[in-house]
Amino acid sequence: MSHAGSDERTGSSSCRLTFDGTTVTARPGQSVGAALVAAGIVAWRTTRREGRPRGLFCGIGVCFDCLITVDGRPGQRACLVPARDGMRLSAEGDRDGDDSDGGDGDGGDGDGQRW
Repeated sequence: MSHAGSDERTGSSSCRLTFDGTTVTARPGQSVGAALVAAGIVAWRTTRREGRPRGLFCGIGVCFDCLITVDGRPGQRACLVPARDGMRLSAEGDRDGDDSDGGDGDGGDGDGQRW
């Protein structure tokens, strides 16, 4: 039998995160990035030069498109940070100094390669 707020397989309850004042629910084992995308939040930072939205791209920690501030610590990769109850998340501005689109339109770091 399924119960709201719990995971049948592990018996663990879901947790609640706050993203810029909005409550987001995460399932056990989800990353911060997966929880945000599941909640319909697909971008949480912008590129410095052109203000293009960024969120999950690779989903495995290779790129830096998903940078987010977690509990006051900027520059965290949302795809690698496990969601925990009570986390405070906020959108990452241009503080990282990176313009991930690199101006070349490849979505990478400006070297013409995807990764």
